Amino acid sequence: MIQTVVKRDGRIVGFNDLKIQAAIRKAMMHTEKGEDESLVARITDHITHKGNSQMTVEEIQDAVEVELMKSARKDVAQKYIQYRNQRSIARKAKTRDAFMEIVNIQNNDVTRENANMNTDTPAGMMMKFASESTKPFVDDFLLSEDVRDAVKHNYLHIHDKDYYPTKSLTCVQHPLDHILMHGFVAGHGSSRPAKRIETAAVLACISLETAQNEMHGGQAIPAFDFYLAPFIRTSYKEEVRNLEQLTGKDLSHLLDAEIDDYVEKDLQGLEGDDRYKQHAINKTVNHTHQAMEAFIHNMNTIHSRGGNQVVFSSVNYGTDTSAEGRCVMRELLKSTYEGVGNGETAIFPIQIWKKKRGVNYLPEDRNYDLYQYACKVTARRFFPNFLNLDATFNQNEKWQANDPERYKWEVATMGCRTRVFENRFGDKTSVGRGNLSFTTINIVKLAIECMGIENETERVNAFFAKLDHLLELSAKQLEERFQFQKTALAKQFPLLMTKLWNGCENLNPNDSIESVINQGTLGIGFIGLAECLKALVGKHQGESEEAQALGLKIVTYMRDRANDFSEKYQHNYSILATPAEGLSGRFTKIDRKEYGVIEGVTDRDYYTNSNHVPVYYKCSARHKAEVEAPYHDLTRGGHIFYVEIDGDATHNPQVIMNVVDMMDQLNIGYGSVNHNRNRCMDCGYENADPNLEVCPKCGSKHIDKLQRITGYLVGTTDRWNKGKLAELNDRVIHVDTPKA
Repeated sequence: MIQTVVKRDGRIVGFNDLKIQAAIRKAMMHTEKGEDESLVARITDHITHKGNSQMTVEEIQDAVEVELMKSARKDVAQKYIQYRNQRSIARKAKTRDAFMEIVNIQNNDVTRENANMNTDTPAGMMMKFASESTKPFVDDFLLSEDVRDAVKHNYLHIHDKDYYPTKSLTCVQHPLDHILMHGFVAGHGSSRPAKRIETAAVLACISLETAQNEMHGGQAIPAFDFYLAPFIRTSYKEEVRNLEQLTGKDLSHLLDAEIDDYVEKDLQGLEGDDRYKQHAINKTVNHTHQAMEAFIHNMNTIHSRGGNQVVFSSVNYGTDTSAEGRCVMRELLKSTYEGVGNGETAIFPIQIWKKKRGVNYLPEDRNYDLYQYACKVTARRFFPNFLNLDATFNQNEKWQANDPERYKWEVATMGCRTRVFENRFGDKTSVGRGNLSFTTINIVKLAIECMGIENETERVNAFFAKLDHLLELSAKQLEERFQFQKTALAKQFPLLMTKLWNGCENLNPNDSIESVINQGTLGIGFIGLAECLKALVGKHQGESEEAQALGLKIVTYMRDRANDFSEKYQHNYSILATPAEGLSGRFTKIDRKEYGVIEGVTDRDYYTNSNHVPVYYKCSARHKAEVEAPYHDLTRGGHIFYVEIDGDATHNPQVIMNVVDMMDQLNIGYGSVNHNRNRCMDCGYENADPNLEVCPKCGSKHIDKLQRITGYLVGTTDRWNKGKLAELNDRVIHVDTPKA
């Protein structure tokens, strides 16, 4: 006798014979003879008592077909079979429609989910086919029922859900010294340790590209200057030895000569050792510049993930005060300023300048000149962004100015904003760690559901009750994903789990990764704080002190609950200011369909990114900074601050420095500046003319405005989804931006 039924999504439910009766009756209703209750009862009773204790839906339906074909009502059997086929086709129709949109390279939110991915190429199409096929599998077989229900009803979004079955982790900050000093094996062949700066730069590319294929998020280097600095000296020594061969002289005393800075100088007027030393320095600088040019070029051309996407890469630098480290930074900045190809702005790597008092921020600091240069480069090329190591929450008591490995105790960030620093299970560091996975809560929908409550206090209390439930569910979902991820074997990640992740040296190929990955983080994200506040109190945080107070209360509550979850589940939970790209429009579209157009809430095609002041709200840069600053301490899973400025920033790098000053004054953790930059898609010509329609260099009308989509640049807005395009069109300049 049938007791339980295995549904198509894998769930096991109690058997209900009424469903068999209803299906047979529906088939009978479409025949000329109509219903036959005695036959319905007889077939239902036979299947119920003759069936196994547990059967699948398909097995029960097959049994119904057999019994109908045995009966005198062959007409009912035919209709029943037709009905089953129609239901099967209907279930597949949604997948077919999604696939045909990919096949026909339609420009929509499915094919433009990630602006860094070209889904029009064969490899890109294949990735989307796999993605759209995998997500239903995750829903049906890997998510618990309450989580699946929350995702279905637009309360939660599980990021990189298509990668869920692979057990992959999100991102990692590469301890590049492990690669450069010892080499590595990842797949076929091996790479030897680096000896020259050119080789070191290439290995940095290979490390980032290889790990990208083992993970579903971004790749970063936390101390690019420190890691590459030793190879400046080895390259210099090689040039000295070349001179020995050329001149026949013993110049070994120059190998370890003191060098204050690696700066090219004219050899005229120099004699003897001074001339030889400067010649070797000049050659070393030249090699370094070529290495940095190659690094940037490779990071914009080397494809990963099946050949359809450049590596989502980031590099942090700024605090190595050695002559060699300064050489790396100077030539990287110079290459960035010059541009790639036809002089266009490089999209990757995202460059992040680590600002630190006593190191590079004040005029008396050793690297202040490079900080000034970094601001000049940002004024033209958008990068580097600026990471404030002096922010109270970005400091580490282990940091010492005279420590040659002080970079280990410096926070580093990556990609759109991901931050990993605090650690309950090891050192407080960014090196060799990353995010495991993250999930975002639709706090706007929770607020909309409370709008009907007239009393404001009761309305807000109801919101917090709903928020608490979703936070609990998010933490549980991340814990469930962790339990799935930890079953992966080290050999599934041949580079990540042999050279990059903290503790991986203790793993054998067939060991599970459980013992090391708990040093990573689990992120609970949110978007649309502005719209959430509009729904709750009628104003967003940028236009009302009351709204700002409530906004801080909401995110503080989220932070406190994340700390609770860290204790409960024994993981590193953190709150993330989600960098919504495809999600910003998806959440809104579904909510608007359910609740209609609500002014200030669902009346645009996107929800505002995380805790940002809305892009359409006109205010000063100072006001925007003052509003957003307090959220950075609360969102330690990642955050970013932006200022939109007008005009050609190339001629005013001081404005960039003033923005960094503002970040320093207001305890902002990470930020940058957006400005005008046009690019001819045919010849690569760039300028800042806001009305440019025809390229003055080649006459092309194929002009694109280079823009930052969330935390990274996109060379063409053709790949942006509708929500982000709508947000781009709404962006306003922040008036009264600090002037030089």
